[in-house]
Amino acid sequence: MDVLPMKNKDEYLLSGAEILLQGLVAEGVDTLFGYPGGAIMPVYDALYDYNDRLRHILVRHEQGAVHAAQGYARASGRVGVALATSGPGATNLITGLADAMIDSTPIVCITGQVFAHLLGTDAFQEIDVVNTTNPVTKWNVQVTEAADIVPALSKAFFIARTGRPGPVLVDITKNAQNERITPPEYRPCRSLRTYSPKPELQPSQVLAAAALINEAKRPYLLAGQGVILSGGTDALRAFAEKTGIPVACTLLGLGAFPTGHPLYAGFLGMHGNYAANVNTNVCDLIIAVGMRFDDRVTGNVATYARQARIIHVDIDKAEINKIVRADVAVHADAREALEALTAQCLPNRHDEWLSSFRQLSEVEDAKVMRQEALRDGPVRMTEVVHDLFRQAPENTIIVTDVGQHQMVTSRYFGFLRPRTHITSGGAGTMGFALPAAIGAALAMPGTPVVAVVGDGGFQMTMQELGTIMQYRIPVKIVLLNNSFLGMVRQWQQLFHGARYSFTEIENPDFVQVARAYNIPATRIDQREELPDVIQDLLAAEGPFFLEVVVAKEDNVFPMVPAGAGVADMLLELPVTRAPIQTE
Repeated sequence: MDVLPMKNKDEYLLSGAEILLQGLVAEGVDTLFGYPGGAIMPVYDALYDYNDRLRHILVRHEQGAVHAAQGYARASGRVGVALATSGPGATNLITGLADAMIDSTPIVCITGQVFAHLLGTDAFQEIDVVNTTNPVTKWNVQVTEAADIVPALSKAFFIARTGRPGPVLVDITKNAQNERITPPEYRPCRSLRTYSPKPELQPSQVLAAAALINEAKRPYLLAGQGVILSGGTDALRAFAEKTGIPVACTLLGLGAFPTGHPLYAGFLGMHGNYAANVNTNVCDLIIAVGMRFDDRVTGNVATYARQARIIHVDIDKAEINKIVRADVAVHADAREALEALTAQCLPNRHDEWLSSFRQLSEVEDAKVMRQEALRDGPVRMTEVVHDLFRQAPENTIIVTDVGQHQMVTSRYFGFLRPRTHITSGGAGTMGFALPAAIGAALAMPGTPVVAVVGDGGFQMTMQELGTIMQYRIPVKIVLLNNSFLGMVRQWQQLFHGARYSFTEIENPDFVQVARAYNIPATRIDQREELPDVIQDLLAAEGPFFLEVVVAKEDNVFPMVPAGAGVADMLLELPVTRAPIQTE
């Protein structure tokens, strides 16, 4: 009888790197954004055989990887994943981790690390990434043995996506990536003993909130990103339509409530709508859902909504009573809370209250829109955004950088659907838009994605044009070029006597730069060209770059001066160029 040869026991073993990739597949990951290096090389070697299961996008800088993962997550609602090596590779992720932390974006960053026996020796490219990233991650962990990769990874994805989402980092030493072991079964994490991500909705809190809502004469709902993250946009609309309550949105909440709805009250914040801000100090009840009373929304807290009762709905208990004290705190998921409140609240109308928003909007139109409607002189940023909104399909995803163009886009592009507005909110990260747009486009194939950027922020990450070129990513780019760091210049004009200290910027030929990356590009400086060139941009099958030369000293109004209250909005540039006193 023939004797069958014994199999080598190593055939049953997998490296830690292979186990990691199997875990990513088990978590439903399909796209990775990363940049290889020595300490993460075993993972990249294993990735060579995973091309049919995991798409890897080689970015041009690790900051591009983490922002792309953010854009992927924000557009899709899934967890974005970024890979980087140790040392500077890992530290280059920190800006994106901080951005994701404050903006509640679910990402998992995986970094390579030096061999375990070298930890603490200042080995080449060794950085204590766990302690370095503690303040900017929801959770992080260092793995030094292959057997610990599966439990660390499953826990990472569970923490990143549940409760208030956020960034998680898993740091894996090189020996753990190389070590070969019998692969453990991958079981996604479903619960943790010390972590309760979804609080149980308390009926008593709902009843107390409903009682305030039913008796209010001038109720006002402020919708934040938590409504979108919870999948609660339909619940918000049902609640508003039953109760007749006007709804305003925060910067990250744009898209939670359609801007064309009769109950839409406007955009909150420093550069938001006049009515939305002023009536904050007129209402008798604020229902804040999934928002954290950021300083750009409240202005001077000492004068913020002193006349109003406050209902605060938030999944993160740490946000409740942190800035503004709530009369009724509803510690719950936003969608569940809105559905419960809709059931308990009485049908109502607030016609006179709604009319006050329209009257204040007319004041804004007279002061702000009238000036922006003047079609003379250089092209204005608002004209570009208006034309883009008129022509773009309703499902277009708009990704903005940080600055004047961001505020203009937030004000004048009418966001009708959730997850169509992606920007850096709390951190205000210049350079965010281009890589985030790459992530959004890869997350949502077939959906138009337009990055609206300024000439300053664009140059912080414009090397990612190489990523667009290599993978033929159909991102459309609209660059509003005023040859200034525009928002800083506006503040210098208003608050520092127009002393433009190091804000005027000499730029390269952006069209030639884009064309060097094989991206079709054009530049215009005449408003008559806008409609046709935007049509060309949106119709392009692949990427397209449009530079629009806009007025150098264009300003964004209304504006709440720093230190002022929300009712003290500037609607136009003061006659004097002397600094404005806000204290």
